Amino acid sequence: MQYRSLEIPDVLILEPARFSDERGFFSEIFSRDTMAEAGISLDIAQENYSLSASVNTVRGLHFQAPPCEQAKLVQVTSGAILDVVVDLRRGSPWYGQYISAELSAENWAQLWVPVGFAHGFCTLEPDTAVLYKVSAPYSAEHDDGILWNDQDLGIDWPIAASDAVLSDKDVGLQAFNGFQTPFSYEDQS
Repeated sequence: MQYRSLEIPDVLILEPARFSDERGFFSEIFSRDTMAEAGISLDIAQENYSLSASVNTVRGLHFQAPPCEQAKLVQVTSGAILDVVVDLRRGSPWYGQYISAELSAENWAQLWVPVGFAHGFCTLEPDTAVLYKVSAPYSAEHDDGILWNDQDLGIDWPIAASDAVLSDKDVGLQAFNGFQTPFSYEDQS
């Protein structure tokens, strides 16, 4: 497995090898040792799977507040997404900045999202399936988020707001302006 940092160094793209033959392929998509080499410590508490039927489905920008904060390892098993993370760590040189990466069943890449980031994605193909491992179980009490198209974040989404397929929950998420982050860069470094 290869891995590389993105513009925010704590966020990584991992590229698992695929071994193909006439039957299909085999791929090791998680290895504790490989993760440790990349500086990732992930104790998997839960694994989630989402299927989005429509193109332009937006999920996010979600996070869980302490003490139930989650790190995530995200991978697309069918279709494609534009995956986006926003740094919410107070004191971080990248606070309020975002990075994005295209993940697809074709490129087989994974995105490592550390604690202290909001995470969301937009589907680029119909019937897109996303698998993600998380470091803490879901907690409704600690579940929170930032509005996906908040102008203060300036995220370059591949769709217009009028074309987004959103849940009621995601439509009502808070704006970034005035957001009081529960995360600290010093606590994460």
